[in-house]
Amino acid sequence: MTKRRRSREYALQILFQLDMTGKAFTEEVWNEFWEGIAEEADVKEFTRDIAASTLKHIKEIDEIIKKAAENWSIERMAIIDRNILRASTYELCYRTDIPSSVAINEALEIAKKYSTEESAPFINGILDKIAHMGDRKTVTKTGKSEKRTKAKP
Repeated sequence: MTKRRRSREYALQILFQLDMTGKAFTEEVWNEFWEGIAEEADVKEFTRDIAASTLKHIKEIDEIIKKAAENWSIERMAIIDRNILRASTYELCYRTDIPSSVAINEALEIAKKYSTEESAPFINGILDKIAHMGDRKTVTKTGKSEKRTKAKP
């Protein structure tokens, strides 16, 4: 398993935990999560980026998911699927350095591992719609927000 996949799985676990408990993402929560887990610094750094940034943009991310998930409310979705969608939507809409195909494929592999058999097609359909939306925002490494355009075939 790649370092980025491990990071994505850890971020999902953090997002799931916070969604279940209603807690905020604090240093205490962060430190408690890593107790007993020996992991490389770059894995932790990417994990923090995904979890913290997803939570920072959660309202916008949920609105994007709502637009793409016709006839589904965020609250009706399984908690694991909802948080896979949230983290993946963050990558699709806010990270210029991660190709859409990679973000979607990683989400599907994680869904196959952690969720139900029906989850991967459900998640794929929503993420594919999000990937093809025209006005996705991104945040560059300097923190500047810019418009991300779809890749040309």
